[in-house]
Amino acid sequence: MSLGPTLTTERLILRPPAADDFEPWAAFAGDPEAAEFLGGAQPPEAAWRVMCTMTGAWTVAGFSMFSVIEKATGRWVGRLGPWRPLGWPGTEVGWGIAREHWGRGYATEGAAAAIDWAFDELGWTEVIHCIDAANFNSQAVAKRLGSRVLRQAVLPPPLSVPVEVWGQTREEWRERRGR
Repeated sequence: MSLGPTLTTERLILRPPAADDFEPWAAFAGDPEAAEFLGGAQPPEAAWRVMCTMTGAWTVAGFSMFSVIEKATGRWVGRLGPWRPLGWPGTEVGWGIAREHWGRGYATEGAAAAIDWAFDELGWTEVIHCIDAANFNSQAVAKRLGSRVLRQAVLPPPLSVPVEVWGQTREEWRERRGR
């Protein structure tokens, strides 16, 4: 059963999470460095709940984060995509890549495909990225995507942390992409 679409890029496959993703997902969520700006490292039990929440959002909302699969190896390398839980500061495309895959441009490549999909298929008029002021790696990804700081916000409970809201409009994105 497919919960949502499968998107492909030059190097990646983006698809809804599957049960086989849990082991690498839990390793990613338990890595203190990779999870530093995602609520902190989590034990496998908490990672399971988050993965199931994101997977369930495909059924409830019709969109959620994709599992990111490296085409060349078939390995799970992260999760990214559209995200808007109740009380969220806007229509987000976010990303989280396992640390051993940092520096390869996967977040930018996958997020660009997810942004295209959010604008084209979900009809969103703005995409945001909620980024901690100290998360320079994610700020660099946002800049490569053409986003800028739009405003400040506080994420809803249980996170309740201040973030910079980066983003752009559909028109800005399409103009930048020549579409």
